[in-house]
Order: sequence, then C-alpha cells, then structure tokens
Amino acid sequence: MFARIVYESFRRQRRRKLLAGIAITLGVSVATAMIAVATDIGDKINRELRTFGANLVVTPDEDTLDVEIGGVNLKPASGGGYLSESDLLKIRSMFWRHNVAAFAPMLPGPVTVQAGSTSASVELLGTYFSKALNFGDATFTTGVRFTHPWWRVSGAWPKDESSEVLLGEKLAGQLRVKTGDHVEIGGRTFAVAGVLSSDGPEDMKVVAPLWVAQQVLGKPGAMKRVLVSAMTKPEDALARRDPKTMSPEVYERWFCSPYANSIAHDLQQTIPHSRAEQIRQVAQNEGTVLERIRGLMLLVTLAALLASALAVSAAMATTIFERRSEVGLMKALGAGNAAVATLFFTEAAFLALIGGAAGYAIGNVMAQQVGHWVFNSAIAVQPVLLPIVLGIAVFVTFAGSAASIRKAMKFEPVYVLRGDA
Repeated sequence: MFARIVYESFRRQRRRKLLAGIAITLGVSVATAMIAVATDIGDKINRELRTFGANLVVTPDEDTLDVEIGGVNLKPASGGGYLSESDLLKIRSMFWRHNVAAFAPMLPGPVTVQAGSTSASVELLGTYFSKALNFGDATFTTGVRFTHPWWRVSGAWPKDESSEVLLGEKLAGQLRVKTGDHVEIGGRTFAVAGVLSSDGPEDMKVVAPLWVAQQVLGKPGAMKRVLVSAMTKPEDALARRDPKTMSPEVYERWFCSPYANSIAHDLQQTIPHSRAEQIRQVAQNEGTVLERIRGLMLLVTLAALLASALAVSAAMATTIFERRSEVGLMKALGAGNAAVATLFFTEAAFLALIGGAAGYAIGNVMAQQVGHWVFNSAIAVQPVLLPIVLGIAVFVTFAGSAASIRKAMKFEPVYVLRGDA
C-alpha cells in the first residue's frame, strides 16, 4: 500500500514533480560542475600562472652572507660566488623534477657596448633562450622564452649556439642600432638578432647566449643565478614551518607536498653550494588567485543549491496543500505523524535521487565545457563524486521539504476532512 501511494503521487502530480525535479537537477548540475572543476583546478591554474614567469630563484650560498659594518653593506655588487652550469642537468634528477616547468640560468656582468662612435656602459646578461638539453634518453627545451613570456622581441631570437645578441629597446635607441646591425663588446663584434622590449631593466641591457657572456666576462662554465618556474600548491600552516623543527613524520609530509618551499629545499639539496628561495610576491599571488577562484566557485555552488531548495520548498508546499484531504484521511484511519513524514520524505528522496543522477550527468558535461573554454583541457571528474552529489541532492531536497512536511504533520483530521484547513 505504501509503495502504491508513492507511485500514485508521482503519476497524478507529474507536472509538479517534474518542476521540482528540474530545480534539483539544475542546482545539482551546477554543484557537480563546480566541485569537479575545483578538485581539478590546482594544476591547471598553476600551469596558467606559470605563463607569468618564474617563482623560484637559486643563487650561490656565498651570496647570502652579507658583509655589513655600521649599516653599510660592503659586499661588492659583482661579488659572491658562482654556480656551475654543469649542475643544471641535476634538476632533472631531483624528486620534484616533474613540477619544474622550465628554468633559465643567468650570468650578469658590466661591459662597454660600442656602435660606431657611440658607446655605453651597460650590463651584459647571459642566459638560455630556448636551449635543448639532454638528460639520459630524454630531451627537453628550456630558457627565458619559457620563464619570461612577457619578453617581446622585434626581429629574431638568437640561437643558443650562435654569437648573436639582443639589445634592450632603450639601449638600441641610445646607440641608434636596429636589427641586423653589429655592435662591439669586449673587443669582439656581435650581430644584433633583435631588439628586446620587457618594460623592465632589460631594456637597457645586452642579452646574449650564456656561453657568449661566459667568454666575454671571463667566467667559463659559470652562472650567477637560476630562475625556476615550478608548479606549486598554495601555502598553508605546514608550508610555513621551518623543516629543521619538524619531526621525521611531519618533515616527510612537508617534503612530499609541492609547496614552493619544499621544491626550493629540493633544489638547494640538488645543486651544490646553492641557496634556493621562492620569489615571495609571485608565490603569494598564485595562492591568493587560487583561493579566490575556489571561493567564487563555492559561492556559486551554494547559491545554486539554495535556489534549488527554495524551488523544492515551494513545490512541496503546494503539493501538501493539494493533498491535505489525503493526509487527513490517513490520520483518521490511524496513521501517525511518523507515517505521514515517512511518506513525504520517501517521495522527496526518490525525487532527489532522480534529479541528482540527471544533475551529475549534466554537470559532467558542464565541467568538460568549462575545462575546454578556460584551460583548453579536459576536467578529470572522479567517480567518487557521484555518491557525494547524490547525498547533496537528498540533503537539499529534505531541507526544502522539511517545513512543508512539518506543517502536514500538524493537520487535524476533523478540520481537514470538513474543509476548514
């Protein structure tokens, strides 16, 4: 009999049940899409944010020892130690190697650039542009074209094996040099492959392949720092702790989490005589962006579920008002409040499961569309999300129905059957 009553309810009130089911489906589909994107968004946003440049810097450990007397730093600007270019390949053997998207060695030094009768004392910066490196059987390409995507070149990028150079935009204007001209640096003549515009200090520098800078500056095989672009997760309380104060268990959990500090620690252990640090402003901004996007997704999800609950509440209130005579007759025949509540909650549960399953399917499609539109890649929807979504659908439906069902439990058979309620 109980199943018959539930069946007749769905058969006779198909329009009202359909409207409530659509409301649940829409709310759950938005929740499914947002949850799926939020759980898969970390790596994708990190890849997008990596287009904004490096977030870690590796320097010689000697550079961290400041010589200061009376508040005056006596360490020369060009002082300190150097790192060995041959140690760069060790990055591909470290624990977090798969999180390192790109790196670029840097070797700066003062030089005099001459073009015709005009000369200027500027900084020469040696680096990789887009250099192919071999590690074992694997070949990978790295350099400033990956770590400094905002650099714009008018002309052509120099080949890493060539002796061509880039001139900063302001320097090229001062020397009246354009692409294809030649300049003299350290007694040697170099062709200008292009003019660099970075809206930064590089606009007054000469940028050359690393091997060229090493020869001109007399620092063979040396580099001053390495800028690293790595995919990380936002900082939390554990990320900010000093690893020296951690127990072995906590240290293992910290080291096995892709925090900026953890990857920097791994870099420091991999490259001899080095110190690795995160570029604090970049790392903090990434975490802020990620948290705000997740917060926005949570807000959208809650708004969609609240709208569904309100729609279900309105539909259930109308349903119970139309069936008040049925409730009064059930009570007159001996049914208690528990039986009445069980009947309506059972109907609500069936409605929630049907709407939840439909919403999960539609939400999967929405998540894939968001992934392709925003990140140009697919969103991995985890199967464990289905029971979670169904649970959310049941909770929202019960929450929207509770007030109306409570009112039905208070119906008095005498007044309802007489038509006074």
